[in-house]
Amino acid sequence: MSQIDPGTSAWLRTRNDREAFRLILEHGSLTRTRLGELSGMSKPTATQMIARLERAELVLPVGEVAGSRGPSAVSWGVRTDRVAGVAVNMLDGSIQASLVDAAGSEYPIVDLPVQGEERSPEHDIARAIDAACAAAGADRDTIETVTVAVQAAVSRGQDTLSLTDSLPGWPAFGARARIEAELGVSVTLENDVNLATMAERAVGVAQEVDSFAFLWVGVGLGVGVDLGGTIHRGAHGSAGEIGYLTVSAGTGEPGAVTTDLLGSQVVLDLLRERGVDYPQDILALADDEQALHTVADRIALTIEPVLVVLDPAMIVLGGPTGLAGGRRLAELVAERAAAEERPVPEVRLSGTGESAVLVGARRLLVEQIRTILEERIPTD
Repeated sequence: MSQIDPGTSAWLRTRNDREAFRLILEHGSLTRTRLGELSGMSKPTATQMIARLERAELVLPVGEVAGSRGPSAVSWGVRTDRVAGVAVNMLDGSIQASLVDAAGSEYPIVDLPVQGEERSPEHDIARAIDAACAAAGADRDTIETVTVAVQAAVSRGQDTLSLTDSLPGWPAFGARARIEAELGVSVTLENDVNLATMAERAVGVAQEVDSFAFLWVGVGLGVGVDLGGTIHRGAHGSAGEIGYLTVSAGTGEPGAVTTDLLGSQVVLDLLRERGVDYPQDILALADDEQALHTVADRIALTIEPVLVVLDPAMIVLGGPTGLAGGRRLAELVAERAAAEERPVPEVRLSGTGESAVLVGARRLLVEQIRTILEERIPTD
């Protein structure tokens, strides 16, 4: 938005148009009359705001609302075909992607195998964008922004990645810049567990607490730390990389790390040792009470430093293993936390499920897309 003097008619007009745009986004669609009621503006002013937004190609008629008296009224919604984004989740053996628009509409999630594929930041994300657009029936040219979840520590200011075991072909320096230069889109790289943590704060079980730690238990381990609604990333983006914390207790091996206690392959081996019928499936964990106790013991050991240093109000268990253990696993971890001589955090199972990472990425993108569209509201 260009600079305009506060208090002028142009400034007031732009302010009103932005408010109208936000209200239409918030409510999905509005008639002129309802927009006037919500904004406190007269119906003629609401009509003018709608007309300016329509000329800017930001809104369009989406239906009619029957009136209690007189003819039906046209309902207006935000155009979702102008600017879109793609949420991408870089997994060990595949790439997940889904289209995102300003309304937060639901679109298919595509899963792209990576075995045998050329690997580089720009190639991986180009594949993800193309597949997401094809699945959603969207025009590739509408994609202006992408959020990429990575299993790595991300220093966003310096465009560096570290602990990148699951990103073959991705450089430690300059991955974001390479994608932006090659594909012509704005790119946000973010740690996957941090995105899951954002989702939990927004729509999961941690909406009402002051602080919480999201423990992701899967192939690897990670902790997302939310302090008052803000993700704590650390000076270099590596806060929460608890899977690399050295711990010898429970492994019998000097120099072992927490992933050696709780990584999914370790849990599968535990189930196999116990003679579970389908030990190749982490979902078997929920059916083995003794295995649940063992995993709870290891989680309690893993989160000990988090509890001592951060004292969060809640611990949220997520990731494939955390979800497989279910509420029973959360109960067992809570019992172990209560046995210590310190304030006891609440322990809850994640409320965002298997798609937590993409949910977080989508929410970031919705805000970014809305900002892009708002900046296209005329100022003269």
